[in-house]
Amino acid sequence: MKPDTPGHNRPPLTYKDSGVDIDAGDSLVEHIKPLARSTDRPGVLGGLGGFGGLFDLKAAGFKDPILVSGTDGVGTKLKIAIEAGLPDTVGIDLVAMCVNDIVVQGAEPLFFLDYYATARLEVDQARRVVAGIAEGCRRAGCALIGGETAEMPGMYRDGDYDLAGFAVGAAERDALLPRPDIEPGDIVLGLASSGVHSNGYSLVRRIVERSGLGYEADAPFAGLSLGQSLLEPTRIYVKPLLAAIRATAAIKGLAHITGGGLPGNVPRCLPNGRRARLDARTWSAPPVFRWMREAGHVATDDMLRTFNCGVGMIIVVAANDVAKVTKALIDAGESVAEVGIIEQAPQGEADCVIDHPESLWRS
Repeated sequence: MKPDTPGHNRPPLTYKDSGVDIDAGDSLVEHIKPLARSTDRPGVLGGLGGFGGLFDLKAAGFKDPILVSGTDGVGTKLKIAIEAGLPDTVGIDLVAMCVNDIVVQGAEPLFFLDYYATARLEVDQARRVVAGIAEGCRRAGCALIGGETAEMPGMYRDGDYDLAGFAVGAAERDALLPRPDIEPGDIVLGLASSGVHSNGYSLVRRIVERSGLGYEADAPFAGLSLGQSLLEPTRIYVKPLLAAIRATAAIKGLAHITGGGLPGNVPRCLPNGRRARLDARTWSAPPVFRWMREAGHVATDDMLRTFNCGVGMIIVVAANDVAKVTKALIDAGESVAEVGIIEQAPQGEADCVIDHPESLWRS
């Protein structure tokens, strides 16, 4: 008799035996439903459970909309969350990395979907991650309208999980950014970051390893554990920026400072022939960056090309609009600094120049 044919003495296999627990997945969905409902906004149709999420742009108030989409993950910051046993805020990071990219196009994030993958579904851990995603959506003003949970034994190690996020927003056609009129003499404003955000964590983890500290140890630069400090969630700039865009109609360009740092991201909002000259004396890197630089003996150029170094968002405005844009942002709760100016770009030179970079490490 051939193995596994009817009548063979081996017990029948089930999906659960192979490592996938459908009941756990159903339980997680029931936990997620109220979290998703807490993010509802005008335009959402239906709820979780369908094969696709529905959204009505007209009900959201748009007349001539252009859709703007973005997708991202959290990178190896997840490894710190897993090893420190602190899954509560990486969902905020996931949303932030997507919606901050959308808002720099002048778009309002409307809805969000997540993808959560793991070797074996631990319902409480997954619930805490999704609760963070819902919190990020509330901070951004977008709705969590769907997602996917994938239990894949053999693909991941036990205890590991991975995240991806997908955001869709919209802008009126005539309000898209960047504007084409960015010119020499325009001023560059910087919004403070909340810390490392979600880039460069492969280097962060190497620095921690070299330091000899565990994630449960007191952080040398803050009154929290090292794990808690390094998991400070990415700041979500959506609501303050949309408020300033709508109140002033003066913002010409925005750049989200992610992987590549200031040198790699500021030029992305500039037209050909323009460059940004930033003065690092105008802001101070938070203590976490000074600690990482010292503990890892990281060169300033590597710091600037890996991390945001204290500036999470760049704004370009005309010189005579600085005061009103700054006021609108401060009124919305942001910390704003005038960090540079737009120049004509000499042929063959960098599109972003940072003067006095060593001043970032002053106390």
